[in-house]
Amino acid sequence: MSDEATLEETPTWIVASVCSAIVLISLVFERALHRLGKALERRRVTLYEALLKLKEELMLLGFVSLLLVVFQDLIQKICIDKSLMEHWLPCRGGSKASAAAHYGAGSTFAAGGRRMLNGGAAFGHCSNKGKVPLLSRHALEQLHIFIFVLAITHVVFSAFTVLLGLLQMRKWMHWEKNIQQEGSSAPKMIKRVQKIKFIQDRCKGHEKVAWVIIWMRSFFKQFYGSVSNDDYVAMRLGFVMTHFRGHPKFNFYDYMIKALEKDFKRVVGIKWYYWIFVMIFLLVNITGWHSYFWISLVPLSLLLLIGTKLEHIINKLAHEVASKHAASQGEVGIVVRPSDELFWFHSPRLVLVLIHFILFQNAFEFAYFFWTLAMFGVNSCIMDRLGYSVSRIVICVIVQVLCSYSTLPLYAIVSHMGSSFKSAVFADGVADHLRGWADTARQRMRRSALGAAAAEQSYWGERSRPAQLRSISF
Repeated sequence: MSDEATLEETPTWIVASVCSAIVLISLVFERALHRLGKALERRRVTLYEALLKLKEELMLLGFVSLLLVVFQDLIQKICIDKSLMEHWLPCRGGSKASAAAHYGAGSTFAAGGRRMLNGGAAFGHCSNKGKVPLLSRHALEQLHIFIFVLAITHVVFSAFTVLLGLLQMRKWMHWEKNIQQEGSSAPKMIKRVQKIKFIQDRCKGHEKVAWVIIWMRSFFKQFYGSVSNDDYVAMRLGFVMTHFRGHPKFNFYDYMIKALEKDFKRVVGIKWYYWIFVMIFLLVNITGWHSYFWISLVPLSLLLLIGTKLEHIINKLAHEVASKHAASQGEVGIVVRPSDELFWFHSPRLVLVLIHFILFQNAFEFAYFFWTLAMFGVNSCIMDRLGYSVSRIVICVIVQVLCSYSTLPLYAIVSHMGSSFKSAVFADGVADHLRGWADTARQRMRRSALGAAAAEQSYWGERSRPAQLRSISF
């Protein structure tokens, strides 16, 4: 049996003190979230909705914690053969000791048997069968901590990325103010777009170089001045002329920031299928594979690919304007033409899904590093070699900075170069009413389709029945 004291053997003042401290910390955290929510509800409704999403994630995290606590005794009583503990280990050696160390069993192997520091009763239950527990209590506690660290890290780093991106885009607000103050007419703005450096810089030598060179330009452009003032003016005009032709003073910046805040509400959450990736990542953490180093290259590669694609879309828009302007011999009326065809699979939303995955994967790398450092120490075999560990953190920092200062601002403006506009263009109440109206219309159409199908089936059923049966009223 375990030598640890139970509540029956613990002084009441200790129990009361510990419970008071836990309740006090929980109350302070809850009131802080409440005050933050009140402040956001008055100023930024979309960020307030993101905070509500964060509370949902914390509630889910609490439920997962509760399940681990409730079922820990049942999990400890699941017995497996000792030979299974010698395969798929994250530490070198393949011995029973290294296996126990990895799973956090806190165990020691001796010549006469195996002694458990935690979960002795469970080990006795399995040792009578000549087997070992599937997971020790100490390992469950460490797993519990890892899930908590992963969720918190994802939320914090997602918020950090979006806030840095918003700071990077603050200069766009001054560009928008300048446009509003100029009060230029649409033809004058179109002529300006056709003559500014947007076309000169983006289309320089497009006819003389191969498409590979054009993609390379797009790749390197994301690292310096990803969106210039001329780019903003051209894309803003294209959006306004496509969707709000009669409203040239439409505040594109406010609409764009509001849409980004709505997207942040989706990014801050953890989708259920992302937990599948977590399970896969934990599974392939095998000694000698250096899996987490190779996995850290996935978000970096995806981020560079997305940044290149978004820059390439701007280049294509500029090239299209330049080509039409040359073909029309300077005719006024040619502007940037937004289209879903510019995006992968004709879906601007896919870019947001990929950015969400990148942020989650990067948060996983940070969380796993912090967790292993705190649980096992820097010299633990589970930390991998120093070179691989340092490289992973450097890659994660690069991904975080590049996403904040380049990719996210690019997405914020280029995502509006699709064929449609987002619901952020409406006030929150109007958007909710329109969404409700659309849902009601879909349900009405669905019921009408079902009613028509039922009527047709009834008609043919009546035709197929004998005459004497059709005359009977059911």
